[in-house]
Amino acid sequence: MPDLKPKNAKTLELLQEFAKQFQPLETEPQLLELTDARTGARYCECHVKGSAIVSMGTTDVPLDPEEQPDYRANRDIVVNNSAFQTMIKDAKLRRSFSNIVTEYTKEFDPEHPLKIIGGQHRFEAIRAAVAEEVDQYHGVKVYLGLNMTQRLDVQLISNTSIAISGDLFDRLQETFQGPELRNWCQSAGLLKDGEDFADSYERGGPISVKMARTFITNYFNGMKVDPKQFEVTDTTPTICPTGGPDPEWEKLKADRDKLWTDADLLRAGKEFSALIKAQRQAFSSKKPKPDYPEKALNVAVMSAWAYITGLLRSNPVRLKRHFELKDSVGKDPLNAVALAQGRHKTDAQNYRGLGYRTDPRERGRFVELFHLQAEDGKGITPSAIDIAIKQYHVKQAQLEVIKAKAKAKET
Repeated sequence: MPDLKPKNAKTLELLQEFAKQFQPLETEPQLLELTDARTGARYCECHVKGSAIVSMGTTDVPLDPEEQPDYRANRDIVVNNSAFQTMIKDAKLRRSFSNIVTEYTKEFDPEHPLKIIGGQHRFEAIRAAVAEEVDQYHGVKVYLGLNMTQRLDVQLISNTSIAISGDLFDRLQETFQGPELRNWCQSAGLLKDGEDFADSYERGGPISVKMARTFITNYFNGMKVDPKQFEVTDTTPTICPTGGPDPEWEKLKADRDKLWTDADLLRAGKEFSALIKAQRQAFSSKKPKPDYPEKALNVAVMSAWAYITGLLRSNPVRLKRHFELKDSVGKDPLNAVALAQGRHKTDAQNYRGLGYRTDPRERGRFVELFHLQAEDGKGITPSAIDIAIKQYHVKQAQLEVIKAKAKAKET
């Protein structure tokens, strides 16, 4: 149960300001100041008229108003969702909503001191009702005097109640840690200037935090491989986890204090951004299958391309050929049609060809393909795809033999 700790001067003053400004249904003696025992965050729960919530509230809430004021903490409103449309109708029929999670603060945007942290769809439904002179009381949870850590926690638990996506969780975590990853992606062209990561990645939209981390992680993983041992090394790229801790990513940042100023890494990001653009432009005047223009952003493609870039970092000749893939003439750089026809005799009947899945086998095959392409610079061809797939399976068989021999020596 909530901890009823004595009120402190700061939150008591904020609570009194809130009561005076919003005139909740509860009188001031009834406004209990509660404490979340886990984080120490102070809050009260009460009921406020919809007109007050709408006129003095806002969903335009930054997680870090001082350092990153242009980047929002809330999800995007899903306007066409049927549940949202029903919510609007219900609000106009005088339904009272509850558990709208807010923060009362005038530290930024003082004209709208009630910052909507959780319940932005309910807020918009209430706005629609108020516009038609329907003004009901609604239940609000009002946080007072949050610090950054508490604000992030409130953002996460608020959105968890509406099935927060892993991408949104990652974005909130990155915003809390600082703007470095976002700034790097904008500099590399993987995000537009002023654009934030997706809160749920959709084809053609902004990339997600997971995708950005995956690109950078595999770039440095590729650097660890001895090119002379490529054929006997497991070169399967990784995909960074989403919706929770990523120890490998945190370790990478801790081990590389010059990560965000690494010129070669930034060049890799810019070259991959150019490949994405070239792949899209190849279909700008056509009506292909929807995934063809976005093929570069398949996570198997992205991770393998970054992996080979890191592996070839000290080989300028082959690295140049790798980067020149984007300059393919007369067809899309990744040759999506040919990829779709690539398969191995061991593939299941429902396998749709290379570039549709993201499992380890798919990622490993793309590593072989990009490594092979960098040898001759002839682009992605049907024969290269066939050889790369077969090379992947030969390598996996060799690795199994090596493991079996090592195990035999132990026994």
